[in-house]
Amino acid sequence: MSGPALSPAVDEQVRLMREMVISQQRTCELLAELLSQVSQQQRQRNAELKAWKEANPDLAKSCREAAEALSSVHTEFLGSVAREAAENADSFTDSDYALGEFVDRYGPRLAHFNGVLQMLSQLGSPAVSPPAEA
Repeated sequence: MSGPALSPAVDEQVRLMREMVISQQRTCELLAELLSQVSQQQRQRNAELKAWKEANPDLAKSCREAAEALSSVHTEFLGSVAREAAENADSFTDSDYALGEFVDRYGPRLAHFNGVLQMLSQLGSPAVSPPAEA
């Protein structure tokens, strides 16, 4: 049994909607594959980090202590950068030179400090159990 004949415009809309559903299904499949890859990489990285911490417990403890100690230094440094930025915001908008000087003065130090602190924090973080597979 076939229903009543549809107009060409409705037929075209139905065709386009079917294509959209197929496209969305493919997008979901690709996202699921991507999620699987990312979570696999994360699990592998966590396992490697856990093995490193187990092989180097004293160094992991030293990294944790260093990260905790540097955290207050980092907070103080960020505070001074924020204060200087707030005090000189008007000159930054008026002068590219002033903004460039500010970025040149603090940017590299802040980037390196953040990198060191992040590395120490990761290496010194307590070992966590990997999440259960879904």
